[in-house]
Amino acid sequence: MVFRSEEMCLAQLFLQSGSEYDCISELGELGLVEFRDLNPSVSSFQRRFVSEIKRCEEMERILGYLLREIQKTHIAVPEEDESPLAPLPRQVLEIMEQLQRLEMELSEVARNKEKLQRNLLELTEYTHMLKITRTFIHSRSRHEALGPQYEEFPTMETDSVSGCTGMQRLGAKLGFVSGLIQRVKVEAFERMLWRVCKGYTILSYAEVDENLTDLDTGEISKSVVFLISFWGDQIGQKVQKICDCYHCHLYPHPENDEERADVLDSLRTRIQDLNNVLHRTEEYLRQVLQKASQSAFSWVVQVKKMKAIYHILNLCSFDVTNKCLIAEVWCPVSDLANLRGALEEGARKGDATVPSFVNRIPSSDTPPTLLRTNKFTSGFQSIVEAYGVGDYREVSPAPYTIITFPFLFAVMFGDLGHGIVMSLFALWMVLTEKQQKKKRSSNEIWETFFSGRYIILMMGIFSIYTGLIYNDCFSKSLNIFGSAWSVKAMFTNQQWTNKTLQTNSLLTLDPNVTGVFTGPYPFGIDPIWNLAVNRLSFLNSYKMKMSVVIGVIHMSFGVVLSIFNHLHFQQKFNVYLLFLPELLFLLCLFGYLVFMIVYKWLVFGARDSSQAPSILIHFINMFVMQGKDLAPLYPGQTGLQIFLIVIAMLSVPVMLLGKPLYLYWLYRGGKGLRRRRGYERVRRVSEDDTSAAASYEDDDEEEGLDETPGREALPKEFDFGDVLLYQSIHTIEFCLGCISNTASYLRLWALSLAHAQLSEVLWGMVMRLGLRMTTRVGVVFLVPVFGLFAVLTVSILLVMEGLSAFLHALRLHWVEFQNKFYHGTGVKFLPFDFSLLPSVFEQDGLL
Repeated sequence: MVFRSEEMCLAQLFLQSGSEYDCISELGELGLVEFRDLNPSVSSFQRRFVSEIKRCEEMERILGYLLREIQKTHIAVPEEDESPLAPLPRQVLEIMEQLQRLEMELSEVARNKEKLQRNLLELTEYTHMLKITRTFIHSRSRHEALGPQYEEFPTMETDSVSGCTGMQRLGAKLGFVSGLIQRVKVEAFERMLWRVCKGYTILSYAEVDENLTDLDTGEISKSVVFLISFWGDQIGQKVQKICDCYHCHLYPHPENDEERADVLDSLRTRIQDLNNVLHRTEEYLRQVLQKASQSAFSWVVQVKKMKAIYHILNLCSFDVTNKCLIAEVWCPVSDLANLRGALEEGARKGDATVPSFVNRIPSSDTPPTLLRTNKFTSGFQSIVEAYGVGDYREVSPAPYTIITFPFLFAVMFGDLGHGIVMSLFALWMVLTEKQQKKKRSSNEIWETFFSGRYIILMMGIFSIYTGLIYNDCFSKSLNIFGSAWSVKAMFTNQQWTNKTLQTNSLLTLDPNVTGVFTGPYPFGIDPIWNLAVNRLSFLNSYKMKMSVVIGVIHMSFGVVLSIFNHLHFQQKFNVYLLFLPELLFLLCLFGYLVFMIVYKWLVFGARDSSQAPSILIHFINMFVMQGKDLAPLYPGQTGLQIFLIVIAMLSVPVMLLGKPLYLYWLYRGGKGLRRRRGYERVRRVSEDDTSAAASYEDDDEEEGLDETPGREALPKEFDFGDVLLYQSIHTIEFCLGCISNTASYLRLWALSLAHAQLSEVLWGMVMRLGLRMTTRVGVVFLVPVFGLFAVLTVSILLVMEGLSAFLHALRLHWVEFQNKFYHGTGVKFLPFDFSLLPSVFEQDGLL
């Protein structure tokens, strides 16, 4: 039943030891019940199945590592059409062993691959170092270019007798340190060398042409080969420490060219061998990951289901014999047979000697709210639940919202052309929904549009309808049936002459002249109004009155729906003390306003339209009891208006005092009166009245009565002040709300006017420019003009205006319609369903 939430019941599940896992698995596949926590005082770490959950988390960790490795190698993980079942307890260890063995193998291969890559990087760097430092040694021009940057070594002058330098006479030897450093660190490295070594070093460096990858960070960066010449071991130790500080990669420097050539030949051979081994390692790793990817999706789903089952088992409690697991669930009454069938199937799979069974138990707790939806109604239900989840068994606005929401949107968005474009876009999403679901786009804006595709389709269809009513298509009218106005009749009856055409820039068609106006247009507004100067005044009057009529009907329908709540919850006194006064107050004032609008439309025609009185003036005079000098709208108007005002005013004290006094009467003397009359019934009130109402049943009577689910008996204490205060707030809110809510529906007129004017401005400022050019160049110019017109139409009129109309329609439903009967303070039914469980891997983008 879509008009109110499903009937729920609280049930106890007795799961026999050995089959509890299979029973919960069956329930998770069907998604029938919502489990309650029977161990709220026990921490998560002290529950019975903590070790099993830790095992599942360990398997999730391994699967995360596996999926990240698969993602690095750009291997697609195939998804199965049917979700695999939860693994049996005896299969869990097999899956765990497979995952651990696969992790060890992948870790070992990955370590070997990383080691090979490091060796290859070191050999490559060594090769670059040898090639570049050779130019430092043999290029005299390079030495001359670097020379002016540094002072000459002190005491380096050669002795004329012995031919030795001062450093050589002191026993110092010339040493070299060579290696690679990151390009960004070169300047600081050079400055540090100069300051520490006091100029006893010569630094030569050149940038490597090839980009090298840092295996520690994974970043690709530019590196620089350097060669440092120094005197003495003490300076050499300082140079070594500076190089270590800047994380330089140091390599031995050859003493002569022959050694350099031998080392280069050896490096080429080793690099070639390493590339071959690395290629075979990567191929083997890819084969392992390719094979693992075939089972990865099944493992992920099985581990997710297994972990969810143990979480549910932790919510259950054991009986005193420790042989049976007891669970409490909320279940729809219509699904009790399926629940029993699932328990029987679970017991059969678990080879249990004693079957598991379900026992329905009474409860005074408020059940959760369940409203079944499909792919069409789910979007409209989401609109309602964005305001609040309905109370248990409360009338749901969703079935009516399917019609009223797109209709109110279309009243503000009425345009035939825009409605067709919107409908085609929504129809494309509907027809390709299977392909779109498989793509699983991560774009949130697209997902929002796609999830509301049926809402957009309905809004587009209704916009086509209202566009035909307004006779508006991209701000132009369609002359489908031919205009009912005739200019020829004005000349035939000699109302107009050629002189009239020459001397007047504006002419007025008189419908009182025979033949000028032959009757109303068959459907919608006559297209001749698109040419009229007073078109805006005519449409404003029409749309403003139409908005008030639609608003009063919409609000009255909301008030009428409240009677179904009162009758269902056995609150018949609310029908007389709330529903009738509210409906009378609304209809006697604003229903009468609608009556005057329709009456004026029907009674006054073109001949006597100048004598038609103003509805607004008459409506104001109705409240101030004036206007006797004005011409009445109909005979007996004054008496009827006074009668309606009196009824509306009398409805206010009934709303204000009726319910509090009735509940007070029940508390003080109603019980004895009912007993004398022989009444035996159970009074139940809504949660709003629970704190204020009285309990007028005897204790022995209450013990033998079944409690209505989610509705508590009237309490012993009764506070008349609280009830009166609450009812005062409700009365003030309703009475003032009738005025403000009726005025709020004028947004239908305002947004419809704004949409029409924006459409007209866009056509006049863009499209008309291209259509005015009559030369051949105009045809070419029309193409970019139409492109600009299409882009502005979609971005401004469809997206921005559509969003504005959507939000205003949303407000009209939430505030003006739903608050008349819908509380929205319930708790949503969240069944234990494997298909609804989120996956950590999907959230991280690994699946």
